[in-house]
Amino acid sequence: MTELPLNPELVERARQLAASAATPIVDMAHTHTTVSVERATLRLAGLEGADTEGIPWVNRLTDTVAEQVGLHDGVSETIFHQLRKNDYSELTELAQAAAAGAVEFTPVSGTDRTHARNLAREQVEAGLHQVKGRKEERDTMVRDIGDPPQRPWVYLIVATGDIYEDIPQAQAAARAGADIIAVIRSTGQSLLDYVPEGPTREGFAGTYATGENFRLMREALDETSRELGRYIRLCNYASGLCMPEMAALAGLNRLDMMLNDCMYGILFRDINPIRTFVDQRFSRQIHALGGIVINTGEDNYLTTADAVESAHTVTVSQLLNEHFAHEAGLPNELLGLGHAFEINPDVPESFRLELAHALLARNLFPDAPLKWMPPTKHMTGDVFKGNLLDGFFNLAGAMTGQSILLVGMMTEAVVTPWISDRDIALQNVRYVLNACGGLTEDFHPPRDGFIANRANDVLGESVKLLEAIDSDGLLNAIADGTFGIMKRPPEGGRGLDGVSKRSDDYFNPATDYLEQLPTQPHEERK
Repeated sequence: MTELPLNPELVERARQLAASAATPIVDMAHTHTTVSVERATLRLAGLEGADTEGIPWVNRLTDTVAEQVGLHDGVSETIFHQLRKNDYSELTELAQAAAAGAVEFTPVSGTDRTHARNLAREQVEAGLHQVKGRKEERDTMVRDIGDPPQRPWVYLIVATGDIYEDIPQAQAAARAGADIIAVIRSTGQSLLDYVPEGPTREGFAGTYATGENFRLMREALDETSRELGRYIRLCNYASGLCMPEMAALAGLNRLDMMLNDCMYGILFRDINPIRTFVDQRFSRQIHALGGIVINTGEDNYLTTADAVESAHTVTVSQLLNEHFAHEAGLPNELLGLGHAFEINPDVPESFRLELAHALLARNLFPDAPLKWMPPTKHMTGDVFKGNLLDGFFNLAGAMTGQSILLVGMMTEAVVTPWISDRDIALQNVRYVLNACGGLTEDFHPPRDGFIANRANDVLGESVKLLEAIDSDGLLNAIADGTFGIMKRPPEGGRGLDGVSKRSDDYFNPATDYLEQLPTQPHEERK
């Protein structure tokens, strides 16, 4: 790795400030629950399926409990009491009865509470053990089949809206050199407060994220992995109003990466900040158990804010994402922190500035699988210039030792790319990586040169911003438009009505289990 002469005391100061600013948010997550956390717990217990209107039984059951007794105690205790008391054969049968008005949920106490909690633990922990087993299954497959021979891993997007069209495109992309297949989620799904059931054959600008779609794509890519002799990773989304549920479904179906950012939904989907922070902590605990790499969304800030003036906000967000992830149990090797090649190419020395920003991220997070995002904001429709700009992006990735390289398209942000566009883009990546994939060994900018000075300037600005955030509070900073120039107050946005403060008697067998996972010690973050 190319090392920059960063001030170690300033780096340590930045991490201390990030931890201090994040502490009130972590405390809030410890004392609140959401409808999606409770639904994810029931999914881990095996509840699946939907009614004739397509609304999942997990929603119907959770909503009924919330209406009758509230969420403050959690839903597991009263649900499993009724399951046992009425001798229902499974949770689906109970959910159907509850939807028909045949069940009355009440608080539980005494020996009934003990029996209900024991049954809940048994069924929920079976699902958690399945998530853990899927991680072990992945480890075995990687050992037996093999990993891609070099970094960065090449990350390519497919998403037609039809899972049965996505599969052959994903397999073709893997054969053409992609190491990671990302199935882009249907636009607007993040605003749905339920996860659709079953395979889907329609979706706008993407394919619905469902448990069955996860299973089908994972099965297909396993076949292709064995064919190619390298394990092909699958990426989808754990974001929006159903972040914990998507994390649970991903863990149960052995996805390898999930887009999971601490602030993206707040800033770009106007989801309530409290709901988002509570949901993201639970989802990251599931990711830690399942060995799933998270991809954070700092690149999005630079699509709305200037990439030079706001470079330090990316660094600040990365440091906050790192702390939240470590606290939830994710080790460095699962932190796909995001950043992007989004400086206006007309800016003098734009490429040198990009190198400085990329090297700063690489130096601050040397053990993290950084996700380097291609240019989108300044794509003009000139496909020749766009392909050249993507080539510069690929070159920067090779020079600075990035871990995950999202394939840029010459038609990015202009039209939906054709398969031929993806093939040309993959040719661009292959050429650059074959020609100079090891360039990071030779690239050592002067310690007092332009790149090193720019990186130190951004680090200094990051510390100043973290000081202000720590003083005023992260929720207030988000409300003031600090990140991506989006102003999101803590009492606003979608989903706040699905948040509840935990009572002293709150019970959730999933959170009880996940809280036993080790957090990552401070020494690992250096």
